[in-house]
Amino acid sequence: MTDVVTVVGAGAIGGTIGAHLTRAGVAVRLVDRVTEHVAAMRKTGLRIEGYGGPFTVAVDAATPGELTGPLGVVLLAVKAQDTEDTVRALLPLLDEDSVIVSLQNGLCERTIAGLAGAERTVGCLVNFSADYLEPGVITYGGPGTVRLGELDGTASPRLARLRDLLQPFGTVEITGNIWGYLWGKLGYANVLFGSALTDETMADVIDSRRELVVDLAAEVYETAALEGVEPVGFDDVEPSLYVPRETRDWPAITVSLDRLVARRKADRKTHSGIWRDLAVRRRRTEVDHQIGAVAEIGVAHGLPMTLTRQVVRMIHEIEDGARERALSNLDELDRLRAGPAVRS
Repeated sequence: MTDVVTVVGAGAIGGTIGAHLTRAGVAVRLVDRVTEHVAAMRKTGLRIEGYGGPFTVAVDAATPGELTGPLGVVLLAVKAQDTEDTVRALLPLLDEDSVIVSLQNGLCERTIAGLAGAERTVGCLVNFSADYLEPGVITYGGPGTVRLGELDGTASPRLARLRDLLQPFGTVEITGNIWGYLWGKLGYANVLFGSALTDETMADVIDSRRELVVDLAAEVYETAALEGVEPVGFDDVEPSLYVPRETRDWPAITVSLDRLVARRKADRKTHSGIWRDLAVRRRRTEVDHQIGAVAEIGVAHGLPMTLTRQVVRMIHEIEDGARERALSNLDELDRLRAGPAVRS
């Protein structure tokens, strides 16, 4: 296995981690399909602004067509909808020792394992704030939880090596329940997709729409339970407080949400990457490959997934220019939330 770490997708997440590893002396190649970004990194390095910065580091940057194999550790940080095409392109460059670590949101590990094999796939929860600002420049909003895990829950020797490899970025821990963390974040993702229906900050939406926030997350966590997964909490997101609905302890939920709001207000990143895709970069979001996929799984189990399916529709309407980002979108969800289909 080569000693070079290949980061595929050098945007907000991949670029932030790649820059920190490079600064610590790890041999890293940053790969991105945006040629302007690659050109800027080659010319002036990769600049990280925000938390712990600013700093600029000279990096080894390449486009996907310039990659050669065999690849060792691949940190995959492309958008969820690009996972299949990206992994297919990587397959000829992999050998029996290669490993792909998904730094993505959603259930991308399922796709990666289906193409490259579960034996070459490692799951990872990444929950820190970052944004791609312009070619060669990323803002790091603040630290969060990072967890590594084998898909079958085993404690393999390579997890310890990967943990140590990533440690220069920040605290990285190993878990025997990576699916629990991934589903835990998917519930939070449903909240963030909801917040992106407005121009309000994440903190303000969570603070002002608490019952909606809890119900959005709960639809995902109820789906996880039917998949045989127990969602795991992280960074003041506490799935065990949201489900089952019948035994919710609202005083405890209030304390938990207070902490989550305070965390969001302390972060340099006020709006989600989803909002940035819609409002700033004007591009399609990951909605179909994150909460859209969860909605399909939930419906297959017989759950109505009323709120989740409506958020997906609303996001698409905003992408298509048929709906504005506005607080009225949350009012619409709140009216839907009170309906019998949601609470059945």
